[in-house]
Amino acid sequence: MTDILHGPAPQPARRSLSLAWLGVVPFLAFALLFLILPTLQIITGAFRNPAGEFTLDNIANLFQPSILSAYWISIRISFASAFLGCLIGFLMAVAITIGGLPSWIRSPLLTFSGVASNFAGVPLAFAFLATFGRLGLVTLILRDWFGINIYGMGFNILSFSGLTLTYLFFQIPLMILIVTPALDGLKREWGEAAAILGATRFQYWRMVALPILWPTLLGTFALLFANAFGAVATAYALTGSSLSIVPILLFAQIRGDVLQDPHLGYALAFGMIVITGIANFVYIWLRSRAERWIK
Repeated sequence: MTDILHGPAPQPARRSLSLAWLGVVPFLAFALLFLILPTLQIITGAFRNPAGEFTLDNIANLFQPSILSAYWISIRISFASAFLGCLIGFLMAVAITIGGLPSWIRSPLLTFSGVASNFAGVPLAFAFLATFGRLGLVTLILRDWFGINIYGMGFNILSFSGLTLTYLFFQIPLMILIVTPALDGLKREWGEAAAILGATRFQYWRMVALPILWPTLLGTFALLFANAFGAVATAYALTGSSLSIVPILLFAQIRGDVLQDPHLGYALAFGMIVITGIANFVYIWLRSRAERWIK
């Protein structure tokens, strides 16, 4: 009787694969071919000898004094450029968000930051050589107009300080792009409430704003550290082999030199993956905490 009144029971709807997934197929293919598979090749190669047998010798060779020195120099350059990039970028972001600068400055600065944060490699190295090299524009202006010889004072573009300065060109814009939304998320009511309670501007920043922004700042520092640690094209084009950092040492082992050892190169890359992976994990974790604060 029920079947007659209501007709046949409805069939459960079949779940079909959404065509929207086709939009991410290029991304998934790109990630598989140029990220996942090469990373797996590096990891497996780091634990194999030329005969294809499992070994820990490649990892043990990472503790050679020359390789440890290269890692230490890379860590120092990455730390210095990340710290200065965070400090300068944060101050610039504060200036364009809540610092009272004219609003028309913000859009051009963010646009330039989007371009500069991805400007690296040979063009960036050439730009800094043409600017701060021994015959660079700024070097000659300081020497001829102001009597300041920066190379006589110990500066060298092909050195630790020179490479750190070059890295700042893309570190500062990246910091601006990341921290600006966090500064926009600071609610005006928090500042007004602090002022009503008698807090000075310094006390507001020390007790309210900076504690809220702290996870974002630390996370961005970790991201900038990883960004500098993995940079190879700019460092190689600028300094060549005059500065022994891990990316250049890795490039020499993979590309081929007198002491070519591809599997040692895999081990060097594996060490870089571990360090940058830890830095990126810290960034993601702290960024999630910062987003909960802003919400």
